[in-house]
Amino acid sequence: MTVALGVACGVVQAGQVTVYSALESDEIATYLDAAKHALPDLDIHVLRLSSGDLAARLLAESAQPRNDAIWGMAVTDLLDPRIAPLLTPVHGEHIDAMPARFRGADGTWFAPTGYLAALCVNREALAERGLPMPRTWRDLASPRYRGQVAMPDPASSGTGYMVLSSLTDAGRDARGMALVTAIARNVGQVTLSGSAPCKLARIGEFPIGISFAFSAMQSIRQGYPITMVIPADGAGYELEGSALMKGAAHAADARRFLDWTASPQAAALYRGFKEIVAAPGSVPSAEQQRQGLPADVVATLPARDFASAARERAALIDRYKRSTR
Repeated sequence: MTVALGVACGVVQAGQVTVYSALESDEIATYLDAAKHALPDLDIHVLRLSSGDLAARLLAESAQPRNDAIWGMAVTDLLDPRIAPLLTPVHGEHIDAMPARFRGADGTWFAPTGYLAALCVNREALAERGLPMPRTWRDLASPRYRGQVAMPDPASSGTGYMVLSSLTDAGRDARGMALVTAIARNVGQVTLSGSAPCKLARIGEFPIGISFAFSAMQSIRQGYPITMVIPADGAGYELEGSALMKGAAHAADARRFLDWTASPQAAALYRGFKEIVAAPGSVPSAEQQRQGLPADVVATLPARDFASAARERAALIDRYKRSTR
């Protein structure tokens, strides 16, 4: 579903910017409420699309882009060989102050936020089946969990591809590939979205759902008997990147807006929605830590080659599908 959100920031409209975003609508509304105070002379138009629809729109409009900027799109999608050439380097006071690991070496993207793979484990369903609490990805490969796991399809879900590409180093790690294939043998249901496995675990249809941390923490907050497990043998994660379009009609205003999204003010808001916040010194809230998010979550993230993950997507998904038939 495509939702268009527009916010007129101030009475005197000295500038304007059109932004495409894959962030959730409630996030966008919260962030833009703060942006209108920080940039009162800027008229910000945001078109919210799902990740797949956003990529398709960028490709359809590639000959003549209609947006000035991209806000909160998976870096693996941003670096798609067909999309990356549409971007141009962007700099700003706050963007340039971000840690290097959250910025593209060529300056064409930066990522103030990200999300982390996690297991949603229903304690009651697990106990009913006499199964131990899984703590690692390797645990999930055990035959004892046969048919007890729900997992998103890497071909349709960004979360699913995040897990596949992270654990296999974009397909280059043979042991990682064998591990993912072994886990797939235990999957009782493949879902289209990354949040669906957690929702299935909430109601006990499956005791274990491979999902992402925010979905697990949301389930805990809503009172479901869910334990969030961040597998100890490898952090699967994705960064949410932002970028300036090459030849943007409102490039100067787009830079102002993008730099605000990398500001400390924006970072303070991200913590209400995100597991990974790039701003130096940002740590999970006390509630998030009680729910199982590590206090040093950013420091423990392994390096990822997002360009390879983007480049190898089709081949890796095909290889995975063939290995799990």
